[in-house]
Amino acid sequence: MMSTTLTPGTRRPLTPAQLRLRANYRNLALWTLQGWVAMFFLAAGYAKVSEPMDNLIALMTWPAYASESLARGLGLVEIVLALGLLAPLASWSLGRWPLLISAAGLLGLQTIMLTLHAATLDLGLALTNAVLLAMTIPILLGRRSPH
Repeated sequence: MMSTTLTPGTRRPLTPAQLRLRANYRNLALWTLQGWVAMFFLAAGYAKVSEPMDNLIALMTWPAYASESLARGLGLVEIVLALGLLAPLASWSLGRWPLLISAAGLLGLQTIMLTLHAATLDLGLALTNAVLLAMTIPILLGRRSPH
């Protein structure tokens, strides 16, 4: 029987049980991020749809420069994209495509809003969008492949 010695810098191959455990931890982390991002955008979208414009303007400065229908429409888009992140919970037969489309849509939306908030020097909202980007990027990258 041949003995295997590990030289510094080499690793033992992972066993199937270790690979499954890593996949479970990865899946749990991704679902946690998906839940947080979806919860944020459900709440933000609901506020944009239901709150009077005066309240939205007090919370965020950009609705003062946009039409009410744009703010309400953006709220609906946020709600739909948030629900898309959670679509696999409703039906695994849908596959990953609603989740991936929703994550990509939220990344685009967050990038636009980060740029807008940074340009208007609304640093609190810009930082919020930066954190949301940092949470959504791993969702898109982690869920794009079947493993």
